[in-house]
Amino acid sequence: MCGIAGELRLDDQRPDPAVIQKMTATLARRGPDAEGTWFDGPVAFGHRRLAIIDLSLASAQPMVDEAAGLALIFNGTIYNYPGLRAELIGKGHRFKSDGDTEVLLRAWAEWGEDCVEHLDGAFAFALWDRSRGRLFLARDRLGIKPLYYNLTGAYLRFASTTQALLAAGGVDTAIDPVALHHHFTLHAVVPAPYTLLAGVRKVAPATTLSFDRAGQMTERRYWRLAAQRPERAMTEAEWQAAIHDALSVAVQKRLAVADVKVGVLLSGGLDSSLLVALLAEQGARDLMTFSVGFEDQPEEAGNEFEYSDAVAAHFGTRHHQYRIANGEVLRRLPEAVDNMAEPMVGQDAVAFYLLAEQVSKTVKVVQSGQGADEVFGGYFWYPQMRAETEGAAVERFRRHYFDRDHAEYLTTVMPVYHGPDHTAATVAARLAEPLADEFIDQVLRLDATLLITDDPVKRVDNMTMAWGLEARVPFLDRQVVELAARMPPELKLASGGKHILKLIARGRLPDAVIDRKKGYFPMPALKYVRGDFLEFMRAILDSRACRERGLFRRDYVAKLLAEPERHHTRIQGSKLWHLALLELWLQRNVDGV
Repeated sequence: MCGIAGELRLDDQRPDPAVIQKMTATLARRGPDAEGTWFDGPVAFGHRRLAIIDLSLASAQPMVDEAAGLALIFNGTIYNYPGLRAELIGKGHRFKSDGDTEVLLRAWAEWGEDCVEHLDGAFAFALWDRSRGRLFLARDRLGIKPLYYNLTGAYLRFASTTQALLAAGGVDTAIDPVALHHHFTLHAVVPAPYTLLAGVRKVAPATTLSFDRAGQMTERRYWRLAAQRPERAMTEAEWQAAIHDALSVAVQKRLAVADVKVGVLLSGGLDSSLLVALLAEQGARDLMTFSVGFEDQPEEAGNEFEYSDAVAAHFGTRHHQYRIANGEVLRRLPEAVDNMAEPMVGQDAVAFYLLAEQVSKTVKVVQSGQGADEVFGGYFWYPQMRAETEGAAVERFRRHYFDRDHAEYLTTVMPVYHGPDHTAATVAARLAEPLADEFIDQVLRLDATLLITDDPVKRVDNMTMAWGLEARVPFLDRQVVELAARMPPELKLASGGKHILKLIARGRLPDAVIDRKKGYFPMPALKYVRGDFLEFMRAILDSRACRERGLFRRDYVAKLLAEPERHHTRIQGSKLWHLALLELWLQRNVDGV
């Protein structure tokens, strides 16, 4: 994992080394081990390295093949690179390194733009092909690795974070009304290519962008997820065996494809506990696990240590447990916001940030359970949606997921940001895409290919990479996701959700972990807003910067501040926190740029 940045000039000028240095410097926390730059005519690349595979200088980036006229910067991991390397050697390619970066470079030389279809992994990369005069950008199928860009008449700039583009200057920082609508109605999910800033766009998952020297862009989506039953019906036992085998392969390759130690973020829930069980089942030795907890509120416990401790004891892991006081959370919260490429309202963002800080002192790579709920139907709203029989698909979805309906959105922001119901249009179009057998298949596919990318996956990447820690997500392995998408919904939604995972876990995990009530990463102080946290949010929303920005309707702000614990979204997020987080992000990342 790394941080990448670069520029393609479109105005017959040469890239300014100072601009590249500014962008690369902002990515230092993503890649603390080394940095490099490269310039060739209208193109410049910058790279910050987190060395995980082939720790030698042979895999340093930017990686350049002068003879072939190719240069590459790459963020991520290609899990099938050993097999691809052998295949490419068989086709006559020669290698100077033992890592996955050069495999990617040779894959382009062999297959061109089709190289992405050969890759199994999490990746975002940029490749300059001098002979073709083209800059090629690509992002993995499920959007695990981020890639943002800023396209003007003079240049194309791209980077792993929004902050890198802002550091380069010249970004239109006006609020994009389409993105704003999604942000406040879809749990801060802003689908690509949009971001909240008009001048910043992002590459969509499973998508490549190719730019010529004039800046003409060609976009291609190279993968789609089918959610249809297989031709031959499978029994529950067959599905259980198939999912078990696919998950076993997923955790094993995320352990094996690294030249450094790999740990596990162990929350105490079914998902992360099952990762530990599968790794132990395959003979993994000296497993290191990590858990974090916070202060309780009367309504909700701030930790799940009773479960994570039980799993760690059951498998004899080297367990690390961290307790963080609310005062520390509040003190460090602005720092976490500084490392959000986009505003993220998930209450566990700061939790991951503080956990990653501690974990990074011990390991450079961890496996994490993100994606299991979306892929295997673990959330409480899925059965509610499935039980709906009235209205179009988007209405059945909206009633149980949207943070605000369109009418409330219009009372949230000032009239200059009003417009049509953008979110409903997006969700309706994505649900209606072909290759899904029934409504809940459409919903789970939407989650796996859109919602998860710009909520939990982005959150985990940003908060861990802020400490030079790579988080790998086996439940979002391509083969696991494709297999699960074809599974009958009842094998997901039964048993209170994640039925098939519970079957796999039975006998491998303590029953108390399997049969417990569904939990969420606990950060109660950002859900039940009171005391110092309330005053913190009040100060942000009453600040001069917020008032002069003219984004929120003041009567709506006043209503939330008057009764902060009464105003929650359908999936139990604090509406007050949504407003305060966005304003804080703008103040710390955009104001003064």
